[in-house]
Amino acid sequence: MILVHHLENSRSQRILWLLEELGLPYEVKLYERNKKTMLAPASLKEVHPLGRSPVITDGKETVAESGAIIEYLLEKYGKGRLQPAVGTPEARRFRFWLHYAEGSAMPPLLIKMVFDQVEKKAPFFVKPVALAISQGVKLSFLSAEVKNHLEYMEKELSSRPWFAGEEFSAADIQMSFPLEAAAGRAGLKSSYPKMAAFLEKIHARPAYQAALKKGGPFDMGAMG
Repeated sequence: MILVHHLENSRSQRILWLLEELGLPYEVKLYERNKKTMLAPASLKEVHPLGRSPVITDGKETVAESGAIIEYLLEKYGKGRLQPAVGTPEARRFRFWLHYAEGSAMPPLLIKMVFDQVEKKAPFFVKPVALAISQGVKLSFLSAEVKNHLEYMEKELSSRPWFAGEEFSAADIQMSFPLEAAAGRAGLKSSYPKMAAFLEKIHARPAYQAALKKGGPFDMGAMG
């Protein structure tokens, strides 16, 4: 039986969703975040040395990292589902988006989240300095970098209904997290209608809804 070590309101929600799409039996072990720091509990380090989620255990196998878990599950249990045929243009796009999600899209969004928190939570006696540094970084680099990625993703979704092609795939599951983060941190509806429509489509999927029931509420905007 596949066991998902699921940290509340985290990337591991995607793994629950993938398992629901594949119709595979699994169990969930829920880990709660520290309410003050929003960090994962130390008990996750008993599963994997990095102490992060998602992590799955499947018999004697322990697999960490979203992309690696998705590839493992598709290779072992997918039977060709949720991935394009090998050697096709769709397969090449699939592989790109599977890695782009965490390798390129998420870092600037996470940095933005960190600086947003600095602005909100800095002690009053250092807040002017913290605000100056944060806003300086945003103006000189971060805002343009986030905008660059959002415009790129919007353009790609303007040319096809799903990230890899005409059919929904696990690449869309992987890409959901950056789009959820962008919606929570940067806003989408007015400037990026294709991405906003993408989120509406995935939220309506029965497997997505089933994963929410198993894993609990998911809201990137609530992450601090």
